[in-house]
Amino acid sequence: MPHNHAHHGHDHAHHTSAKNIKAAFFLNLGFTILEIIGGFYVNSVSILSDALHDMGDSLSLGLSWYLHNKSSQKADAKFTFGYGRFSLLGALINSIILIVGSGFVVYEAVNRLFHPEHADAKGMLYFSLLGMAVNGYAAYKLMDGKSMNERVVSWHLIEDVLGWVAVFIVSVVMLFADVPWLDPVLSLGITLFIVYNVIGRLKETLFIMLQGVPADVDTEAIKAEILRLPNVTGMHHVNVWSLEGEHHVYTAHIQTEGVDTFTELVEIKRGVRQILKKYTFTYYTIEVEVEGDGCELGANT
Repeated sequence: MPHNHAHHGHDHAHHTSAKNIKAAFFLNLGFTILEIIGGFYVNSVSILSDALHDMGDSLSLGLSWYLHNKSSQKADAKFTFGYGRFSLLGALINSIILIVGSGFVVYEAVNRLFHPEHADAKGMLYFSLLGMAVNGYAAYKLMDGKSMNERVVSWHLIEDVLGWVAVFIVSVVMLFADVPWLDPVLSLGITLFIVYNVIGRLKETLFIMLQGVPADVDTEAIKAEILRLPNVTGMHHVNVWSLEGEHHVYTAHIQTEGVDTFTELVEIKRGVRQILKKYTFTYYTIEVEVEGDGCELGANT
């Protein structure tokens, strides 16, 4: 059965994905602790802002890892669609944590702009090299992730790498010139960039949660194709939504005319299935209505 084969591939991808997230989580957590201590030690607010992000990332990684395992659970009586949408919850909680954290960093950085303090440039330099290496490796591991979760997480990590590149540049400048305000300015830059991205992600996540039509599905095109089938006269109650951005659901009522035999009915169902197979639907439910079997749900819709 080809269907099973496809499912097996998905399971395998799921497993690698969980492994990648787990590895990135432990790497990040250890590094965050080191970073918070280091940020205070070298008195740099941009390192602390990076530390905060890493902490947000560690939280979100841990959460993603937990929810990832949860989301692979098979459907049961409580959640008949399975646990796929739990990963959306992970992405949602993540976004909120990062937005709140960013607020703290902005406050701290603005404070520093008015009361400049000296940071230890050499310490910042060593830290940024370590930061680029650790986050770069973790981002690389999650780069080709398929799930929304892996993508969100790898974004966090890429942002952290960019943050460290900026800390590196600033620390080099500060080694040669006395410009203490560079540190908080950089911190603000990193934070605003991240907030901008998080808001974009949040919109995507909420759109799926609120059952918006997935971007890769053209409902009108599908409708037009189904209406071209012989004996099909109309369609209503067409619903399309996505479980978690990857697996989509399609339901429709199809009105027919001149269907006399059971064979013709089966033929129509087969035709509709052929059309839907071309798309990424994990579930589809088709109700075929024959004349005289008016749909009580309001055939006039």
